[in-house]
Amino acid sequence: MTTVLITGANAGLGAAFARGFAAKGCDLVLVARDKDRLDAVAAELGREFGVTCEVLPADLLDAEERATVEDRLTDRDHPVDILVNNAGFGLPAPFPYSPIADEERMLDLLVKVPLRLTHALLPGLRERRRGAVLNVSSVAGLLPTGTYGAAKAWVTAFSESLRVDMEPYGVRVLAVVPGFTRTEFQQRAGMDVSALREAVWLEPDAVVAKALRDLARRRPVSITGRRYQAYALAVRHLPRGFVARKMARERRVPGQGAAR
Repeated sequence: MTTVLITGANAGLGAAFARGFAAKGCDLVLVARDKDRLDAVAAELGREFGVTCEVLPADLLDAEERATVEDRLTDRDHPVDILVNNAGFGLPAPFPYSPIADEERMLDLLVKVPLRLTHALLPGLRERRRGAVLNVSSVAGLLPTGTYGAAKAWVTAFSESLRVDMEPYGVRVLAVVPGFTRTEFQQRAGMDVSALREAVWLEPDAVVAKALRDLARRRPVSITGRRYQAYALAVRHLPRGFVARKMARERRVPGQGAAR
């Protein structure tokens, strides 16, 4: 039986990944801070799909609590086969206007945490010569979009590099690069997305379904929707200076609206 550990599994894309893997008959280890919500997700998936759902409450920014997740990933008696690094959050204002402590916390969760969790799991995957790591990135990483975008650019680059290193061992690595997705992310970050058109929004289950197909096809990057696929293709060919100036004009500072 395949076991999948998912961070940020209590809502949004994390919960959608839990549903997607449960539908394939995988057992789950669900990680997030909110135990009550994790318990509810686990109970629902257990009833619907008959899979085992282990709940592992942890604040991944707390070293001791994160260590419990790392220990679970290194457990040889109950091995984890697939890791989904999904936990994350954003900030409502560009870097110059955000408290530095908030910026550091965000960077730790988006970069340090997946780095450590992946490093904990890889020895077992190499030994067993199978398994996968899915890192949730963002289209924000394709353009100059502040600390969040820079961190997500790292996630994508890290995933593509790791994929090359792990391919000889039969271990798959996928960067999941969603656009605007209907989750709690924007609300929790305090972002004003009221001006966004309906057509730009993705559903979490659609992002996960595309990611699982791309994982099976051993693709390096998964981008859902023709709009975002075309966007990703276009930004590779635009002059970086032009892109940076355009993004700077579109971003907002405090008192002039929320950043997007």
